Amino acid sequence: MKYLCLVYGDETALREAADSPRDGECLACDEALRDSGHLIASEALAPVHTATTVRVRRGDASVTDGPFAETKEQLAGFLLIDARDLNEAIRVAARIPAARVGGVEIRPVRRLDTASRPMAG
Repeated sequence: MKYLCLVYGDETALREAADSPRDGECLACDEALRDSGHLIASEALAPVHTATTVRVRRGDASVTDGPFAETKEQLAGFLLIDARDLNEAIRVAARIPAARVGGVEIRPVRRLDTASRPMAG
């Protein structure tokens, strides 16, 4: 089963952790998760000040600079993993170094079933 691990944290704390000698620990974790067959994809995100939010209401799109919401923790990156079940996904997420300075939200990936979606038009 696929799970998306969303890495959240205070941008300053995450940046300090990444700039520390532990940065190699993050790369080593990524490599170990790939080698174990758990990691499908992973990426870090640019700082939150680079975000752009798009909202569509009644057919009109509005674009604003910045994230959708003001929060103490920001989305910093993600890992898409393959795990047998939620318990294994939790064990994998606990290995992510950023979990020590932030949090990792684990969400099951829901398959989009094209057969059950209505046809456009």
